[in-house]
Amino acid sequence: MSVESAPLQGLTLYSHADDFRSHWIRYVLAEKQIKYNLILVDSDDEDLASLNPYNHLPMLIENDLKLFNTSIISEYIDDRYRQNKLYADAPMPRAEQRQYIWRFENDWLKLADIMLCHPDTLDAAAKVKAQKQLHDILISLTPLFQHFPYFMSEQFSILDCMLAPIFIRLKSMGVELPRQQCRPFYLYCQRVFSRPAFAKSMTLQEKNRYQEQIKPVEKHHV
Repeated sequence: MSVESAPLQGLTLYSHADDFRSHWIRYVLAEKQIKYNLILVDSDDEDLASLNPYNHLPMLIENDLKLFNTSIISEYIDDRYRQNKLYADAPMPRAEQRQYIWRFENDWLKLADIMLCHPDTLDAAAKVKAQKQLHDILISLTPLFQHFPYFMSEQFSILDCMLAPIFIRLKSMGVELPRQQCRPFYLYCQRVFSRPAFAKSMTLQEKNRYQEQIKPVEKHHV
């Protein structure tokens, strides 16, 4: 569906069919069980510029409100729709969540952008460097996934909604972690990928592309 013909009644999400930022917001919406209009478009869609000066996806529209920063979108959804809260209400843990999001955006997401770049604009040397950086970071941080069922928490949170779409794409990035050494990390991925909302949040294109990463989870639950 083109942007121009998109229905703007209620909550509308403009999303790429296979993009970790778009997936992050779709995962938030799925976990909170919110009904919305999903419009799949490409970031280079000419009509998108008329709504979004940065041509970024995802983009959320509700009534006269237009949001096109992923972290702002996720926090708005959680504040606007109070069921199944993903952000902490108390100031200190909420500030800690925001800081983690800021760190992930400035470190991990930028590396992912390099590795998942379109082949026409891919810098091979930069990709190899980014692969090693993310590989080494995740190995060093594996103990963080050992003590809690979710990221640094007993409860599923916005941080898991942000991280899962990146982790499901690790193989596409060319990042392979040693399974024995990183067992807590892989067990974490199993827990998050097996949540019903995660499958619900995926587009058909994503399900087809990442089904190999989901299969071990399905076997684990047989």
